[in-house]
Amino acid sequence: MEMKQQTLKSSFSLKGKGLHTGLDIEITFLPAPENYGYKIQRTDLEGQPIIDAIAENVTTTQRGTVLGKNDVTVSTIEHAMASLYALGIDNCLIQVNAPEFPILDGSAKIYTENILKAGIEEQTAEKNFYEIRSKVEIKDENSGASIIALPDDHFNVSVMVLFDSPILNYQYANLDDLKDFPKEIAASRTFVFVREIEQLLKNNLIKGGDLDNAIVIYDNKLGQAEYDHIADLVGVSHKNANELGYINNRPLSFNNEPARHKLLDILGDMALIGKPIKGRIIATRPGHKINNIFARTIRKAAKRQEIQVPLYDPNKEPVMDVNRIKQLLPHRYPMLLVDKVIEMGKNHIVGVKNFTSNEPFFQGHFPQEPVVPGVLLIEAIAQTGGMLTLNAVDDPTKYSTYFLKIDNVKFRHKVVPGDTAIFHVSFMTEMRRGCAYMKGYVFVGDKITTEAEFMAQIIRDK
Repeated sequence: MEMKQQTLKSSFSLKGKGLHTGLDIEITFLPAPENYGYKIQRTDLEGQPIIDAIAENVTTTQRGTVLGKNDVTVSTIEHAMASLYALGIDNCLIQVNAPEFPILDGSAKIYTENILKAGIEEQTAEKNFYEIRSKVEIKDENSGASIIALPDDHFNVSVMVLFDSPILNYQYANLDDLKDFPKEIAASRTFVFVREIEQLLKNNLIKGGDLDNAIVIYDNKLGQAEYDHIADLVGVSHKNANELGYINNRPLSFNNEPARHKLLDILGDMALIGKPIKGRIIATRPGHKINNIFARTIRKAAKRQEIQVPLYDPNKEPVMDVNRIKQLLPHRYPMLLVDKVIEMGKNHIVGVKNFTSNEPFFQGHFPQEPVVPGVLLIEAIAQTGGMLTLNAVDDPTKYSTYFLKIDNVKFRHKVVPGDTAIFHVSFMTEMRRGCAYMKGYVFVGDKITTEAEFMAQIIRDK
């Protein structure tokens, strides 16, 4: 099913303190155009610089995800990014007047509620998913953390956490459908161990932390005086040093709230991939560091190929068989170069051609080393694109499509007898006055063999 990109229907602003800086912060989320992605603007700095929210721009992952570019940084972005990602927002400009996002209640709940209140608007451009086609595994031998991605027809994630703690030892959390994020994950708060607090403060962190925006875990007994000292450092009332457990002003939202918060963090860091994922994610002892390594790995894989190979299941009924194609295209043997159409959207089409050794052109191209002529691969792309343009008119059988221009043609690999060629063609711009700019690819296996940009025109038959 074809899905469209989405942005906010209206802007909204929030105010709160920073977890690490303790500053009073205002943040504003604004709608953005198609293919904009996520961008963060520091409105408190001269020139109001903008940072692209992508994995390569992550500079540090200590107690949160920090983006940076040209000495401009912004931190603690993961809760807001998780909300945008989970709710299907593809394009958003975020303006903030401080070096970090406000922590609010320590979860993604307030961000999520305000996004839903502002509304979500569908855009014209198609969503660009990255599909996990084979196992991807990232490991950190030092920490024991790992993330495994497996093929699946939709996005889902499982998280296992393990701490050397009698209070928080093993926990598991799962999210099968992003639609469940607001109810099942968003309210999960960040957490910290009492034994970590003093060192974090010495590192100039968690100045804005309190029992309203974090779960504090007291799992190793301290002397009463030392325990009181730590309470004084963070400005909370003294507690009984003999009582281990969770310390917070409101009860846990879920029995496994820490594990759910780790899942929330994964979503926030995966938002920096820049496109939604189709696949199953299994994370063990995750943290921002390994989350970012995983996000960078996926971005690198996506960059190697501008477009993923379309999935082709020979057992699935085609959208158009060769008989339907003959009703739309005037081409016949030996020039009909598309056997079937396996996918059709408003802005793209996928066709298939099985090349056999009986193709007539192999007699002369070349007898001892048969290779499909490049010009015929371009013709096959054009025929596939012709059906895409005809899909835009009411009675396609009364129209024909003609080439006007071909640009940026590249031949990367040979196509030979026995190859199944998959053609992916999409509009580069909206069709105007019967003219369409398109880009087409030819795939064999997982490789792009040919690509080209071309212009075509629909003309009514006489």
